[in-house]
Formats: sequence, structure tokens, C-alpha cells
Amino acid sequence: MNQTNQTEDLFSCYSPSVEGYRYFAVLWGCAVTITGTVGNMMTILAFTFDPRLRTRFNVLIVNLAVADLLYCTILQPISIDSYLHLRWRSGELWCRTFGLLLFLSNSVSIITLCLVAMSRYLLVAKRAVFDRVFSNYGLILLLIAAWALGLVSFGPLWSVYVFVPQVCTCSFHRTQGRPYTTILLFFYFFIGLGCVGAFYLLIYRRVQTASQALLRYRLSRRSSRTKPAPSFQGTDDSGVESGVKTCSSDLSSHGELSQNKDVNTCEKPSLSTTSNGTALNSSTAKNPSTNVIHNPPSTTPATTATSSRSATSGDDGEFKRVTRMCFTVFLCFVFCFVPFLLLNIADKQNRAPQVAHMFCANLTWLNSCINPVLYAIMNRQFRQAYHVLLTKAAAPFTRFCGR
Repeated sequence: MNQTNQTEDLFSCYSPSVEGYRYFAVLWGCAVTITGTVGNMMTILAFTFDPRLRTRFNVLIVNLAVADLLYCTILQPISIDSYLHLRWRSGELWCRTFGLLLFLSNSVSIITLCLVAMSRYLLVAKRAVFDRVFSNYGLILLLIAAWALGLVSFGPLWSVYVFVPQVCTCSFHRTQGRPYTTILLFFYFFIGLGCVGAFYLLIYRRVQTASQALLRYRLSRRSSRTKPAPSFQGTDDSGVESGVKTCSSDLSSHGELSQNKDVNTCEKPSLSTTSNGTALNSSTAKNPSTNVIHNPPSTTPATTATSSRSATSGDDGEFKRVTRMCFTVFLCFVFCFVPFLLLNIADKQNRAPQVAHMFCANLTWLNSCINPVLYAIMNRQFRQAYHVLLTKAAAPFTRFCGR
């Protein structure tokens, strides 16, 4: 009898201080489960059925959606049950399985976010390297490596996955897995977050340089409307090649970032969801305004000025919008995980209130369901694809109500 009570206590997180909070956690968990399951499933279906979304970037986005779907569909309902009863009711074996799947999902998400950020930087800075690394076969190897690395990293902790009363869920033991667990957390969360931020910083600087080159090009065209377009190449103080030919090269990198306001350049992915998202050079053949930059026509001054204004329509406001979008996506990722990590680092003696630990842990749930919401807000193609899917799903109910 005493042994049974001790076993129950090992899987109990009851405390008078969290008895009322658990209902908030249950409601929050239900919202995450529904939003994350529906949203990530719609992301996968949108990629499957909409040809415009089947790009190399969005393969990474689908991988991120699969990792989030694993958490929202399988793990989150179990967390809701443990909060509702303030007790883990699924047994020791499933507790260890839960812990492994939890960190597998989180690690794959972080690796995928790093791949997305790296791919966006290579696209605007080193296109040849991007084409080699993110080819069709390269993408398959990268995705397999992401899941394999997550499994290899957290699989050895199988014996130390236990129920943690502070957060009312299963995770690795705070002391038994050290120093290996400390190294893993530092590698994935701190180095991973740092890499994502570093790549987006590099993207920002690259786009800023291209924006300045674009502004100089506009000023030079305005000051010499009656003169033939220059064809020489040079290098200014910042190392950016000048001249129409080189400026067009910079703008080809900048065009995808700032001239098309519906192409996401850094979503938590970063998205390139237009049909020309990964082949900008081919799209310029279809875009008269872009062809003006690459091959300026030797026509009348009025025609040249009009074409120049058309070619440089991506203004500072659009550049700031894209940069703000990148920064917002990155902040959402940081906002979800950093409070929980900092609390665990600062509270090694478990002196902080249990409610504080639970709230910070519950905040990480948001990361698994917020991505589809961001896609819908920031990307027109995904928004349209979601609308089509919802319309088709609601069609039977609409016909029934019409009768």
C-alpha cells in the first residue's frame, strides 16, 4: 500500500498553489492543440495541393509543420490531461517516450529554423552555394539528418526521462543527466538561437547594402536622364560594385526581399512561396520593370525615366516592412523559449513558485501552433491556399444549411 502511494506521489504535481491555475493551463493547452493541429495540417495540405507553394523553401516549412504537428496532435493532449488531474496517468514507459518525442520535436524545429535562415542568406548572398546545398537531393539529406541528429542527441537520455512536478510533464531529470543535458541545451537553444539571429542579421545587412545601391542608382538615373546608361563596373567604398550591370545583380538579390511584398523572406520560418521564389533570374524575363535594369533601353528620355521609376518601385517603406517581418518572426521564437530557459538556469534550487515554472513551460507550447498563423498573416499565397482549403471543408455544411 505504501509502495503504491509512493508511486502515485512520483507522478503527482498537486499543490494548493496551482489548483486554480490548472484550469487556465487546460484552456491554453486546448487552444494550442486545436490551432496547432488544424494550422499545421493545413500547411502540409496547402503545400501538397497548391503548385505555387511547392518550392524548396517550403519543403523546410513542411518539415517544421510535421515536427509541430507531432507535438500538437500526440503530446499536447497528454499534457492537458496531466494538468487537468495534476497527475501523470499514462505510466512510466509512456513518460519516457513522451520526454524523448518532446525534445525530438523541439530539436528538429530548431534545426529546421536554422536551415531556413541559412538558405535565405545563401539565396541572397551566395546563389551558387545555395543551388548545390539545397538541391532536391540535398534537401532530402538535410531533412533526414535533422531528424537523425535530434534522435541521436536525446536518445541516450532515455533512462533519465522522468516526471517533473514543477512543470507537470515528463522531461529529463535536472541533475542525473548532467553535464550532457547542459551541453545539449546550450547547443540547441543558445547556439541554435544565435545562428538564426546571425543569419537574419546578415540578411538585413545584405539587403540594406542592396537598398543603398538601389537608391544611388535611382539618383544617378535622375541626374542623367538624357545620357545613355553607363555600362562600366566599379567598386565603391563599401565594396558594392556600381554601374547598371552590377547594380542589377545586387537588385536581383534585393528584388526578392523588397520589391515583392507578398514573398516572405524570413519566416520561423522563412518562406518563398511564389512560383519564381527560387529562380529570380528566370522571372526577370517575364518582368518588364526588372528587364529595364538589366538591359536599359536606348529610347527617349521620357521612356527611360518612366522605366527607371518602374524598375525601382521597391521603396524604403517596403524594405522596412520586410525587415520588421523578419525581426518579428525571430522575436516570436525567442519569446517562446527564453523565459523557460532563463528560469531553469536561475532557479537551480527550485525555490521559484511552481506557478512560475508552469507558466513559462506553458509559454513554450505557443511555438508549436503560431507558425501557421504567421504564414497566414505574412504570406499571400499561404493565406489564399488556407482560404481554399477552408472553403472546401465548409462546402458540405454550407450546402446542408442552404437546404
